[in-house]
Amino acid sequence: MTRKQSEHRSESPVVRAQTETAPSAVRWRAFAAAVVRTRTLGTGPKLLAGARWVSAIIFISFGAAKFANHGAELASFRHYPLPAPGFFVYLAGVVEVVGGLLLAAGLVTRLAALALAGDMIGAIVVSGLARGEVISLTLAPVLLAAMVILIRSGGGRWSADNRIAAYLSRVEQARPAAR
Repeated sequence: MTRKQSEHRSESPVVRAQTETAPSAVRWRAFAAAVVRTRTLGTGPKLLAGARWVSAIIFISFGAAKFANHGAELASFRHYPLPAPGFFVYLAGVVEVVGGLLLAAGLVTRLAALALAGDMIGAIVVSGLARGEVISLTLAPVLLAAMVILIRSGGGRWSADNRIAAYLSRVEQARPAAR
């Protein structure tokens, strides 16, 4: 028996049927499950929910300020070495408000945390290191650390991601029974 034949026999008929019929659908489901899956035990869900909610409040408030107090934010951004300060004020505001709302709900937490981590890296480099602004050297690194934790762990048990992952798991378990 060749190696390929032994590998083929070791797969279950369901896995073989899924990979032979629609490999892109299987890869998509695996990607979706990886995005919404969470890894927490013990008090982890409470800590992750707290980190999500506190970070969300901070991001939403700072993002909303970029729209509510646009003139002052634009004046501040003009001091940064950015090519289009007006565009970056709006971009940072949208990323922070939308990302904060997604964090609060725990919806696509890893992707929202990734975007917000990029925002915090930009704040640290552009306004913290280049201009020496205290808030970008104190709060931004703490928020960056929280985003790294959320990227690694996901939204936790108390998130929309967890509910979506549970639903996807139930659907996957029901599919082999239907065949």
